[in-house]
Amino acid sequence: MEVKATTRHTRISPFKLRLPIAEVKGKNAGQALTLLKFMPLKAAGIIYKTLQSAVANAEHNNELDVDKLVVKNIFVDHGPTMKRFRPRARGRAARILKRSSHLTVIVEETDK
Repeated sequence: MEVKATTRHTRISPFKLRLPIAEVKGKNAGQALTLLKFMPLKAAGIIYKTLQSAVANAEHNNELDVDKLVVKNIFVDHGPTMKRFRPRARGRAARILKRSSHLTVIVEETDK
């Protein structure tokens, strides 16, 4: 059975949030949490919290065994972008895009 957790409107760009995903996809949930805990990236902390939430959802809502949970899929979507302007030379303005993301973590119980 699949269980998911989402984090929406996170103020980090999707590109930066996708960096540590390949390291944890397909791994045991406990191993993935340990890997993310010691990664020196802001994105790893955000993914760690969301994965912890997915594991808690599986344990409390669906009564699944935490030791058998595997990270089935993690994906990141674009969230809303805030547009800001910075003054430049000769009365011009440069656009600054402050991107945000939506993160979804899906865990599944295996028979291993």
